[in-house]
Amino acid sequence: MNAEILAADHVLAVLSAHIGAERGIPIEVLVAELQTRNPGVLLHHRQVRRLVEQLRATGHHVCAHPETGYFMAETPEELDRTCEFLYERAMTSLRQVAAMRRISLPDLRGQLHLPT
Repeated sequence: MNAEILAADHVLAVLSAHIGAERGIPIEVLVAELQTRNPGVLLHHRQVRRLVEQLRATGHHVCAHPETGYFMAETPEELDRTCEFLYERAMTSLRQVAAMRRISLPDLRGQLHLPT
């Protein structure tokens, strides 16, 4: 088996034992557990993060935070905290792009400006 075959379902299977922030798993431990379950697969953190993105894109409540690691949301509040964390991270990146281009954040994507 190679890294191309490892599917998001493998990540979901590991995370099913990590429900709730208090049972979060650091990325290093997640990668190690995936490698243990899939001998011969060489994984990198980035590959696992992409698989987590796939799970989220299909609606799975995979949460993560630097303080807790990865886990499945146990409560709506945990999901809300993760969504807010992801939103703030995305906005930080967009503000940086806007500043580097020396344009306003709304102009970054050509939002309609109405005369005042």
